[in-house]
Amino acid sequence: MLKKLLAVLLVACMLLAGFAFAEEAEVEHPAIVVLYTNDVHCGIEDAIGYAGLAAYEKAFEKLGYTVALVDNGDAIQGGPIGTLSKGEYIIDIMNEVGYDVATIGNHEFDYGMDQFMALREKAQFPYVSANFCDLEGNPVLDPYVILELGDWKVAFVGASTPETFTKSTPTYFQDGEGNYIYSFCQGEEGAKLYAAVQKAVDDARAEGADYVFVLSHLGTDGSSVPYTSSDLIVNTTGIDAVLDGHSHSVWEQEIVLNAAGEEVILSSTGTKLNAVGALTIASDGSISTALHTESLFQDEETEAYLATVKAQYEETLNQVVATTDVALTTKDPATGERAVRTAETNLGDLCADAYRFVLGADIAFVNGGGVRADIEAGDITYGQILSVHPFGNMACLIEATGQQILDALEMSARALPDENGGFLQVSGLSYEINMSVPSSVVLDDENSFVEVSGERRVQNVLVDGAPIDPEATYTLASHNYMLKSGGDGMVMFKGDPILQDEVLIDNQVLINYIVDTLGGVVGEDYADPYGQGRITIIVE
Repeated sequence: MLKKLLAVLLVACMLLAGFAFAEEAEVEHPAIVVLYTNDVHCGIEDAIGYAGLAAYEKAFEKLGYTVALVDNGDAIQGGPIGTLSKGEYIIDIMNEVGYDVATIGNHEFDYGMDQFMALREKAQFPYVSANFCDLEGNPVLDPYVILELGDWKVAFVGASTPETFTKSTPTYFQDGEGNYIYSFCQGEEGAKLYAAVQKAVDDARAEGADYVFVLSHLGTDGSSVPYTSSDLIVNTTGIDAVLDGHSHSVWEQEIVLNAAGEEVILSSTGTKLNAVGALTIASDGSISTALHTESLFQDEETEAYLATVKAQYEETLNQVVATTDVALTTKDPATGERAVRTAETNLGDLCADAYRFVLGADIAFVNGGGVRADIEAGDITYGQILSVHPFGNMACLIEATGQQILDALEMSARALPDENGGFLQVSGLSYEINMSVPSSVVLDDENSFVEVSGERRVQNVLVDGAPIDPEATYTLASHNYMLKSGGDGMVMFKGDPILQDEVLIDNQVLINYIVDTLGGVVGEDYADPYGQGRITIIVE
């Protein structure tokens, strides 16, 4: 009890010091706090954790504030708890913590459209999105909700990235003949997205909203232009703040000018509950945002609930399936930053080798966005394997031309030096990326590959040590997300002859390779965290 009291006092001190509300506020405390999260990715106990989030909520309530809790997408995928329950355990936890409203991220669809709709029904809070529509332009979800918080009517408008088509599984948004039956208001250089959100903002204002906050899963990556949160702000009016997700950015309070030259707050908490966002509305009506990164205390009721959920799957996750003599990483050890989406890593090599050897292919590809967690040296558990490959993609083997492979590599490298979830980790080939050559990849409105219109930055591609032949046919191993569904925009393989169709789930491919091919031990061949020299990035 003393610990909780001290935590409440800590929050009070931070507020009184101006940590969580506008400096110009003339009142002692803000009246309303909107707590926000984004890109939790199943990190139920990471950093602050959901029990810590509940503690923040209760601490603010004890101090007399009206509190709302919102999420900006990508909550239900990213760890074994999501994979094993197809997101249901996460929705149960979000219900327990008491979320009031959420928007959809691209990974809310990773278990299929039917499962998302089931999860939507299970959620005791509404999902909102102004731009997730059918082909007639009708919103699939409510574009916004208005909550009465204290004396204010506060609207929460949802905005979901059009990149969802390629950053989830494209076929989830298509009919049986491959025709898209859903839209995210993509195309027209962002104009359709801006218009959909603007309509929702205007409708909310007309309904009496005093404030309009956008719950955005758009992100700030350069590769996401024209669909970034900043793009949205500068092309709209009437929004007071954008609470963002998707790019895992950390923005405490950035100011972006809207189409009328007015200031709009932009904020994002990063990922995995490393921070809890707090948007405050002071009694004088001023607003501000802050990020809380310290854990106050763990709410006992939420902790107990998490324990009951974890007990349902922990025995399976703790089963040891192999060992590794070396640390396997997605990061650049020199900086600690994620590297698997921009460069070769040893874990990327291992995952690509698994597909090539298990399926008996000439070449194998694994998208960097599908390699999600590191493995420390020592025993490897089933839970760790699931953390590396949480999507449940299915291994496939196809016949592809050398030209298609070259196109895929060019597509993979187009965003460098920025991150790209479609950056390819490879097995059976090597290649160079010449950064002095600007990308000339042409994309369609769904961010899928169309063509390479100019000089190629991917050069000196070797298959088993020999130059690749664009006219030759090679066997290529990967998963259904890329080879059949055009995931990450890799549509060049659609329609190719399928030699092995969805034969193993992705995590089992990795287990089988380590156990059957490597004898149960990952050894010194994978010791270098930068990999085996398959990808060379040339900076001139």
